[in-house]
Amino acid sequence: QVQLVESGGGLVQPGGSLRLSCVVSGNIFSIYAMGWYRRAPGKQREWVGTITSGGSTNYADSVKGRFTISRDNPKNKVYLQMNSLKPEDTAVYYCNEGPSPDGSSWGRYWGQGTQVTVSS
Repeated sequence: QVQLVESGGGLVQPGGSLRLSCVVSGNIFSIYAMGWYRRAPGKQREWVGTITSGGSTNYADSVKGRFTISRDNPKNKVYLQMNSLKPEDTAVYYCNEGPSPDGSSWGRYWGQGTQVTVSS
C-alpha cells in the first residue's frame, strides 16, 4: 500500500522560511515525479511545483524564485523549501505522487497534508 506522509508545517512570520518533507512508502519512489499542491481556506487546490524522476523542477508563478523542490531517492523523500513566505502562502500543503510537469493532472496518491500559516 502506497503511503505519503508530510511534515514540517507550522506558524511562521512573513519573510520567514519553512521546509516541508514528504516520505513515501510502498512503491519504487525513484521512478515517479513528485508534486506539491496547496489549498487555502475557501479556495481550490493549487499546484505549487513538480520534480521529475530525473530531478528537473517546475513551479507555479506565484512561488517561483521563493520555493525549491528537491528529492532524496535513497530516503524516499521529497522536500519543499519555502523562503520569503507571505501571508497568502497560508494553506494546507499536500504532496502527490505522479503529477504532470505542469501540475494540471495528478497521481492517485496523496498525503494527509500539513498546515502552513504565515502570520505576524
